[in-house]
Amino acid sequence: MLTHPIVQVAYFVNYARAAAERMARTFGAGPFFVFERIELAWGEHRGELCDFLHTAAYGQWGEVMMELVQQDREGPSPFRDLYRPGEEGLHHVATMVDSLEATYQHYAALGFPIAARAETRTGTEFAFIDTVSALGHMVEVYEGTEALRGFYAFVHDAARNWDGTDPVRTIP
Repeated sequence: MLTHPIVQVAYFVNYARAAAERMARTFGAGPFFVFERIELAWGEHRGELCDFLHTAAYGQWGEVMMELVQQDREGPSPFRDLYRPGEEGLHHVATMVDSLEATYQHYAALGFPIAARAETRTGTEFAFIDTVSALGHMVEVYEGTEALRGFYAFVHDAARNWDGTDPVRTIP
């Protein structure tokens, strides 16, 4: 079912910054880079327009990126599909794909619908595929653009010689 390597594991959390500090202290993941109140160019959830404003912390956990994401505005979202207010847990794994359209068709043929699609303000489209019935979590897909690969490299490189200090950093 997963046709590309997993590049990220993501947890839905109540407070991204506090979760990042906890993951750094407990598991040695990090350092984390926090983006506050991320606004999207557009978003749709289960075929309806939605605005899932969120905060995310990105850090390195071995060879895989860890994302800690919180929902900042209440309403329907791929996060609320799995967790009610106050709950936390594994939400998705992410893969970089060659073609979003081909990937959407691949998952649809397997019986897994798109739970949500959106585009960042910088033009990166991504989607959450509802694989909960088979995996217990969703799969996020996006194309491996140069900018996205650059961000993954930035987070990975920050962890290379990290000594554990300054585990949570804010990105404006």
